[in-house]
Amino acid sequence: MSTTTAVARPPSPGGTRTVRGRRLLVLAALFGILAVAAVLSIAIGAKPVPLADVWHGLASPSGTENDIIVRSLRVPRTAIGVMAGIALGVAGALMQGHTRNPLADPGLLGVTQGAAFAMVLSIIAFGVTGLHAYIWFGLAGALTASVGVFALGMVGGRGGPTPVALALAGTAVSSFLYALTSALVLMDEQAMDVFRFWQAGSIAARGADTAWQVLPFIAAGLVLALVNAPALNALSLGEDVARALGQNVTLTRTVGVAAVTLLSGASVAACGALSFLGLMVPHLARPLSGPDHRWLLPYSGLMGACALLLADVAGRVVARPGELEVGVVLALAGAPFFVALVRRRKPVRL
Repeated sequence: MSTTTAVARPPSPGGTRTVRGRRLLVLAALFGILAVAAVLSIAIGAKPVPLADVWHGLASPSGTENDIIVRSLRVPRTAIGVMAGIALGVAGALMQGHTRNPLADPGLLGVTQGAAFAMVLSIIAFGVTGLHAYIWFGLAGALTASVGVFALGMVGGRGGPTPVALALAGTAVSSFLYALTSALVLMDEQAMDVFRFWQAGSIAARGADTAWQVLPFIAAGLVLALVNAPALNALSLGEDVARALGQNVTLTRTVGVAAVTLLSGASVAACGALSFLGLMVPHLARPLSGPDHRWLLPYSGLMGACALLLADVAGRVVARPGELEVGVVLALAGAPFFVALVRRRKPVRL
């Protein structure tokens, strides 16, 4: 008499190739959307530039007014928007993964308030007036605040900071720095003006030199994020499981925090507070990418860049001939969308 034994079947190579092909197709679609958003960002503004003139200004400039607008104003602004959007999208996905908190964003590490405090302090204590100096002080403040949060999260713990410890330390440091910043801006009118503009979040009036200043930090952060992705997949199963799989949990968290600090610190110092991207974009990317951070991180980065550029274009259109700051547009459009998303379906468990 024959007997039949049920044997678990491993995933078929064809099924794996299908999933990978679908993910690559979505990735290509996101690149296409980003390219369209970049063209719109260059063409649309207080002075519309025809697409033919956009191409002429990029490929063979001859010094016309539209060429100058395209090369000197629109292209650097678009480049900074792409870099900041990618950085904040990836940083948000990393932060939510490391803290296993669907409401976490890069500001949880004190990055935003650290940058704000350092910039305000530079105006009052050192008389700094230029945007380029603000960026360096802001980046230094963001890095210092993140290191402080990480150090506080390790106090009294074993094997590195836990997600809860990081969240509590970040909240405490952010609140403390916000109080100091508020006290300083009340003492100095110039600092208050700069702080209000920076707090709104903007990529306007940023030149190519600003893009080159933040590029090395964002590039380094992206490299660390991609290196951190496989270990973060193991860590999402729980710290005990990750250790059983041979992962160094402390090293994984350290690399992740370093990546978040570099990515969000550089973008926040250059563009101001755009923290909504880091909160929202991973929730849009996760249904398409799944829980694998090797795909979630690039999806989040590309979606962040698309969202930032399209919000910036919308701000120029609705308030023409002036414009709304991109941080204001993101808050006005994004907050209701996020509420609707939460009410429509439960957030994905992390």
